[in-house]
Amino acid sequence: MTKNYQHVLALVYAVKEINENHQILPNATIGFHIYDRYGSSWTYHATMKLFSTQNEFIPNYKCGIQNNIMSVIGALYPETSLHMANILGIYKVPQFMYGCAPVINDNVESISSYQMVPSEDYQNAGIVKLLLHFKWTWVGIIAKDNENGQRFVQTLLAVFPIHGICAAFLESVKTVHVLGMFDILDSLLKIYGFMKTNANALVIYEDHILYLRILLYLPETGLVTMAPQGKVWIMTAQMELTALPLQKSWDIQGIHGALSFTIHSSEVLGFQNFIQTRNHLLIKEDGFIKEFWEQAFTCAFPKPSKKPVEICTMEENLESLSGALFEMGMTGHSYSIYNAVYAVAHALHAMQSSQLKQRGTMKGARLDLQNQQSWQLHHFLKRVSFNNSVGEKICFNQNGELLFGFDIVNWITFPNQSFHREKIGRLDPRAPPDKMLTIHDDAISWHSSFNQTFPLSVCTDSCDPGNFRRKQEQKASCCYDCIPCPEGEISNQNDMDDCFRCPEDQHPNNHQDSCVPKIVNYLSYEEPLGISLAILTLSFSFLTALVLGIFIKYHNTPIVKANNENLSYILLVSLHFCFLCALLFIGKPRKVTCRLRHIAFGLVFSVAVSCVLAKTITVVLAFMATKPGSRMRKWVGKSMANATVLSCSFIQACVCNVWLATSPPFPDADMHSGVEEFVLECNKGSANMFYCVLGYMGFLAIISFTVAFLARKLPGSFNEAKFITFSMLVFCSVWLSFIPTYLSSNGKYIVAVEIFSIIASSAGLLCCIFIPKCYIVLFCPELNNREQLMRRTSEKQN
Repeated sequence: MTKNYQHVLALVYAVKEINENHQILPNATIGFHIYDRYGSSWTYHATMKLFSTQNEFIPNYKCGIQNNIMSVIGALYPETSLHMANILGIYKVPQFMYGCAPVINDNVESISSYQMVPSEDYQNAGIVKLLLHFKWTWVGIIAKDNENGQRFVQTLLAVFPIHGICAAFLESVKTVHVLGMFDILDSLLKIYGFMKTNANALVIYEDHILYLRILLYLPETGLVTMAPQGKVWIMTAQMELTALPLQKSWDIQGIHGALSFTIHSSEVLGFQNFIQTRNHLLIKEDGFIKEFWEQAFTCAFPKPSKKPVEICTMEENLESLSGALFEMGMTGHSYSIYNAVYAVAHALHAMQSSQLKQRGTMKGARLDLQNQQSWQLHHFLKRVSFNNSVGEKICFNQNGELLFGFDIVNWITFPNQSFHREKIGRLDPRAPPDKMLTIHDDAISWHSSFNQTFPLSVCTDSCDPGNFRRKQEQKASCCYDCIPCPEGEISNQNDMDDCFRCPEDQHPNNHQDSCVPKIVNYLSYEEPLGISLAILTLSFSFLTALVLGIFIKYHNTPIVKANNENLSYILLVSLHFCFLCALLFIGKPRKVTCRLRHIAFGLVFSVAVSCVLAKTITVVLAFMATKPGSRMRKWVGKSMANATVLSCSFIQACVCNVWLATSPPFPDADMHSGVEEFVLECNKGSANMFYCVLGYMGFLAIISFTVAFLARKLPGSFNEAKFITFSMLVFCSVWLSFIPTYLSSNGKYIVAVEIFSIIASSAGLLCCIFIPKCYIVLFCPELNNREQLMRRTSEKQN
């Protein structure tokens, strides 16, 4: 990978800066060795060679020129770093890991390791937070088939269900060493088939981008006929947009819009100038430059045995290379190497200063670092803290990690194979969990297939408000059907798992996606029904007052005096109040009106019915008293009538007092009588007491009706029994029909039924008892005299 040559240059540049800086190790010069070994066996060989005599492979044999290694920086891949740690941990040599750090279970080995990149656990948590940020719940996973890849997959699959994320597919990719090229193509063809799904977010975990480049290049080979689909590739930190020389002409537009967790980096001033001004080919110590140059520029240096097609002219310009082959700006991996070199230098400087203080005086021109042991450096590395040339603080935590975090990068590619990395966010492990990930959505450029709209990656489309999700059987939990909310319930957000009811004072709107306040309703004077009942009540009240006035004016006439005129006055007054108490039922219910309406209704009606009963008894006693020798004569009189009225009314008054004392009526609201409204009403308090009041009135009415019915045919022109019979028949009919009507009504219509029953029953008493008498008094005065009444009575008796 030619792009990785920048790692070498970052090391060289950092050492060059330190050696030129007289503030750090002023009397010492540091140097380095670079070992390039591929594969685990060669990694062990190269690591053991560090502890051998120069140019010999005899570990721990000290003879001649020796390698006194103070620290080791390596390697790019976590597997290589782990192989190195197995040996370096034995010798307690500080090891700086600038790629993704491996998981080291041995605490002894971990003491010797310093991670320039945070643990993958932070990155895995960041991937989940990224998916949740964009609400991508249907995600494909492609991971390399090794221990780290398996751990990565297991971590995600364990966390996904907790956050409602599902894996659309999971595919492992084996390395080139395990599979042949045809097997790799077969695996990639399988993955390409999964790209037909609606999982637009694909997480890829690999060491490098080689497999992804081959995957996106398949349509060019003719191995697949399906047109490439735009996807959002979510890459981990170890992946860089690199290319092999043979991939120079491969289109990179399929990667456009990808999101990548990259190792944090900042532009180091002077680094680009160092690359541009360095005469790479004249530096003999650089054993990588010729191979890099030939691969990057597709040329060859002259060799006696071969004639190359194109000879390297040594005038090639690094800036002309595409970013996939080589970048002029410092990458995250190079930045980690740069900081690692400075960490070692500052630790050595601290160790040198400490030893000078212990000596008290300086014994030589410089401190001989060759005599220092690498294990001594750990004490100072753990405490090292400085600001690098960019101004960022470098220090390690108790676990030996440099918690810079990760940058979130949006890859923007161009047709000329160049690209731009746009930093659109940050993953900061030191921040609180809810603020660990920051994303700037407006800065993201998506793949052209999304038409610059926000890409979705869900198994099924989002359920709009007014619907709820129901899981599809035998499918992942992210796959569901959208079901409309039941009547009376709403859902006010997308993808809700259930609907809910509105508060009692609100109701669902037509779309069932929000609650709107219910209309406050009650029987008021401002609506037609209330106005009509009020007019009807006042009309009958006026009519009652008119009848009372007529009776008072003609109080000396026989027809008024018949059957106790005082009872007639009391009955008319009580009927007048009966009509007026109906007005208490109209208007907004309040505490006073609620108590007064039912108590007044019970008492006044009891007085009226008691008067009717007293009149009925008076008729019977009066007839019985006319018989010779009758003992009933002593019972006939005002005292009997008054006692009847008082005793019957007193019983009702006691019932009403018990009602008020135990569970009185109170203002209430009927929230369920209507869908879009709630009705203010008077709660009866105790329904039993309410029916006791009605029952007692019915009891009095039935007695009156029975007695009047039996006495209806008694002789005498003053006999009111027939009129009382009709009035009680009307009264009982009204209140008997009231009960089922009352129970079947709701809302303000219950109040209307009560008012109508009061008016109808009161009007029945008024009209049946008093209207015939008023007719005689006003229009037939010749019948309203004692002689006429006596003559008619005699005729009936004969």
